[in-house]
Parts: sequence; C-alpha cells; structure tokens
Amino acid sequence: MYNTQYHKLMKLARRFTTTSKTAKPDPFSHFRIPHDPIRELHGHLIRTNQHRNPIPMSEVIKSYALSQPSMNKAHSAFVAIDHPTLPIFNHMIRGLCQSGSPVDALVLFDKMRELGLRGDNLTFIFVSKACARASDVSFGKRVHAHVLKLGFGSYLYVCNALIHMYGFCGGLGFARRVFDEMSERDLVSWNSLICAYSQCAKYEEVLGLFDAMRVENVKADSVTMVKVVLACNYLGRWNLVDSMVEYIEGNCVEIDMYLGNTLIDAHVRCGSFASARDLFDTMIKRNVVSWNMMIMGAAKSGDLVAANKLFDEMPDRDVISWTSMIHAYAQANLHDDAIRLFQKMMVAKVKPDQITVATVLSACAHLGRLDVGTSLHDYVSSNGVKSDIYVENALIDMYCKCGSVENARKVFDEMKERDSVSWTSVISGLAVNGDSELALELFSRMLRKGIKPVHGTFVAILLACVHSGLVDKGVEFFCSMENDYGLVPEIRHYGCMVDLFCRAGNLHRAYEFMKNMPVFPDIVVWRKFLSACNLHGNLVLAKIASDKLIELDPTNGGNYVLSSNSYASAERWDEAMKMRELMDNGDVKKPLGWSSIETNQEVSRLSENMASFREE
Repeated sequence: MYNTQYHKLMKLARRFTTTSKTAKPDPFSHFRIPHDPIRELHGHLIRTNQHRNPIPMSEVIKSYALSQPSMNKAHSAFVAIDHPTLPIFNHMIRGLCQSGSPVDALVLFDKMRELGLRGDNLTFIFVSKACARASDVSFGKRVHAHVLKLGFGSYLYVCNALIHMYGFCGGLGFARRVFDEMSERDLVSWNSLICAYSQCAKYEEVLGLFDAMRVENVKADSVTMVKVVLACNYLGRWNLVDSMVEYIEGNCVEIDMYLGNTLIDAHVRCGSFASARDLFDTMIKRNVVSWNMMIMGAAKSGDLVAANKLFDEMPDRDVISWTSMIHAYAQANLHDDAIRLFQKMMVAKVKPDQITVATVLSACAHLGRLDVGTSLHDYVSSNGVKSDIYVENALIDMYCKCGSVENARKVFDEMKERDSVSWTSVISGLAVNGDSELALELFSRMLRKGIKPVHGTFVAILLACVHSGLVDKGVEFFCSMENDYGLVPEIRHYGCMVDLFCRAGNLHRAYEFMKNMPVFPDIVVWRKFLSACNLHGNLVLAKIASDKLIELDPTNGGNYVLSSNSYASAERWDEAMKMRELMDNGDVKKPLGWSSIETNQEVSRLSENMASFREE
C-alpha cells in the first residue's frame, strides 16, 4: 500500500518537473511568469491537501533548501509537515548550513534528535559543516560522539567533514586524531588537514604533510598546491617554490586562477618578476587579484613602465589596483605622478581606502602640497572613509612638513588612540617648525603616559635641542637612549649631536665627538661639520673635513664647492681655484639646482646645471 502510494506521488511530481519535448513555442513567453515546476508542484500539493505528507514534499523542500533565496519557502513548507522524515531533516540542515545562520542547522539537528531520529551519514556531514561555519567546536565534539556511537566513524566522507570542522574551529589536535585513525583516506582527507594547518598558520606542518602525502603516492591537486606554495611564501622558503613548480608541471596539476595567483605572489616575493610574467601570460582565467599582484611585482622590480602598462590594460580596476599604482609612484619618489593618478582615481569615482589616503598624504608631505593634503583631509572627514591611526599619523606628518603645525596639533589632540609614531611625528614637526619648547613638553607628557620612545622619537627631541641650542639637555637625552631605554644610537642621532655642538660653536667638541663615535661618520655628518667650520672661520678643521669629504665622495661636486668656499672665505684664492679646477677637470658630477613652481595646481620642477650658469 505504502509503495503504491509513493509511486503515484512520484509520478505526479514528475508531471510538474519535466517538460514535453514536442511542446510548441509560446509566442507570449516573454510576457509570462517564468515556469517554475517545483513551485507548481508545491501549489498542487497544497490544493490537494498533500502538503502535510512528507513523501511528496521531500522533493519540494530539497529544491527550496538548495536555493538560498528560497530558504524561507523551505522553512514554511517544513513546518507544515506533520511528521518530517530523516531525508527532509537532511535537506533542511543542508540548506541552513549554507545560509547566513548556520546555528539554525544545529538547533534543527537537536530537534531531530528529540523526535527520535538518530541521523545518517549525510546528516553528520551536513551538521559538521554547520559547526565549522558557526565556529562551534563544542557542538562539533557532540556530533563527533554521535558519529562514533552510531558506527559512522569508518565512513570516509563523514571523517573528512569532521577534519574540516575541527580544522576550521582551530582544533588541530582533534583533526589530526581523526585523520590518523582513518582506515581509508582520499585526497580530500589530506587537503582537509593541510587546509586546517594552513588556516592556523602551522606552515611547517603543511610542508610536512605534503611530504608524507608524496610518500603515500597521493597526487596533489590545485587546492593542495595553493596551501603548500602559501606555506613556502610565509616561511620564506624560496628555494622550495621552484621545486613546487616542478612538481606542478611534472604531475600535470591544473593551474587554476587561485593557484596561478598564489604562484605569481611567490615569484614576486622572491624577486622573480620575469617568472611571474611568464605564468601570468599563460593563465586562461585571471581576476583583478592577478592584475594587482603583477602591478605590485613590476613596481617592486623597479619596472614602472611595465607596472603602468599593466594598469592601463586592466579590464577592471578596484581600489587596490589604483592604490598599488599610486604607491609604486610614491616609492619611486614620483610624488607628482602619485597625486595626479589619485586625482584620476577620484574622477573615476573609486572610493579610496586608508592605505590610499596614507600614501597620497605622504606624497603631499614630500612635495609640500598643503592644498591637496587639506582637500584630502576634508574628503576623508565628509565621505565616511575609515580613518585609522595610520591615516591620522600621515595627516600629522603631512601638516608638519607643510608647516601647518596648528592643524597637526588639532589632528593629534582629537586622536582616540596614539602610538609612538603619533607622538614622534608631532614632536618632530614642532621642533622643525621652531616650537622646541612645546616639543620638549610633549616629550615629557609622552613619557608620563608610559609610551616608550623609539629611535625616531629621539631624532625629533634632539632636533628640538638643536634648534633651541640646549646642548646639555641634548647630551642628557642622547645618553638616556641607551642607559634608560636600551636604544643603541644610530648615525642619525650622532649627526644630530654633531649639529648640536656645531650650532653652539663648539667645533672642537664636535670633532672630538666624531673621532670617538663607535660608527664611522658618514658624508652627511662631515658636510654638516664642514659647513659649521666655514661659518665660524676655522680653516684648520675645515681642511680636515674637506679632505675627508673628498676621500669619501670624490665624484660629488657639492663637496668641492664647500671646500672652495672655505678657502675663499679665508681669502686663500689659490686653494679655492684649485678646488674649482679639480671639480671641472675630474669625473665630478656638477651640482644641480632646481626650483618648484606651482601653476594652476600643477607642480613642475625647473633644474639647470649650475656650472653652465656660472659660465654665462
């Protein structure tokens, strides 16, 4: 009786879910509601009062549950059934697992158990996936216990689902135990565990599993290789990347878009842009990520022409595409181009993110483009661009370098969170712009708040001492670097100290300090010292500095000019002319002078050879 009824109902379902091959074309089809056989079947079952019967409704619920937009219909149909069967519960759990609320699948599983349905292998596969999506490892352990109790622990697909669940929830020990106890494993088993280790940043274990997999003669696929190459990337095992490429080619592993992108990233990271380009050119399918990584790779290799060509050829661009190219220009010190491209980005109505904003603000700081920086600040404030600590620090730096210390202070004062960079930027800006007293006050406040200064902070505070002529205070701060904060002074700190002594007229103290420095004074330090010697008319020390500069940097014409000026100021014209002749006759780069002129909000640089100017 039951089988007869079942076959009648299935025959009825097929009436609504199949179409006749000989049906004539409908000339009004464009004006009709699209044919939906499942919806028609559901309507028929409601009209014939069969919608409470789980047998015909199983097909309806399965179809609804497999389509996320129809999950509400699946739920309405489900609650109308008098006694849902296990297949119907499985359809619903599967659909809820894939929905935006996988927790509902776990609730339904418990309800199913309360009704006396124990579940089958499909139930435990779906509910394990729901646990993974809900990140509920406690519920997952309950599911695992039911699996073992009901004898499904030997089912391959159930075990694979458990490994996936434990791995997704961070339970690597449990995932490994399930894997080790499996009597049979397939590629999905290996991939599930490899993905689990990769997600938890256990990259050494990923490589170890891949080695074990090869010992077992299990052939990897693109999913495996994505995780293995990623592990090589994160561990910096660039030598292994080449062997992975050989494995992929030797085993004919399909390079899909995801594996292709991962390999491009690996080649770019290890500095092999040519290899990345070769792979990119052979990829059948690419997405915006592929193009973005190629732009970054070209920029990293110093090939801005290739980066720009890739950018122009992109079929679609996102904010990362624009930001990558803007950053490439900024890194190459082409700050004008960075700002121009940003302006094109705004015309294209692409909303910048924090990285874009910070990069453009840095370009404005380098060029002194207060107008663009202020406009960008206004845009960020009024258009809902998320402003994090990096953007705020970039704003402080831009305002300080453009001489607008008041605006820098305003940004600093309104920050909800500050780090050492925030304090350092504003202290440096105050020092450079002549407010050394406030810079020292902020440094004291920084220390009282328990924020540990960094190397850059001490550069800023020593600059404040330089501009205020606070020699003793500067010496005190310099000594406290290592004594109180464990920071070993760098050449820039030694340069500040030399500058501090020189500006105070203590040339001999500066020279003794330079002789006792644990690091060798660089060209910048010697140049500062020579300029101070010229200023104070100390020809003896000036000659020492001049000789050392020409020894360290014999092709720099600026050194010869400084030396010539020191002799000229002492009216030793022969020596002055000799320096000029050495510069003119030797392999010396003549110093270039340039100026920046802003017209119609465009900045252009005019440079000229100073030597030819003198000849005129």
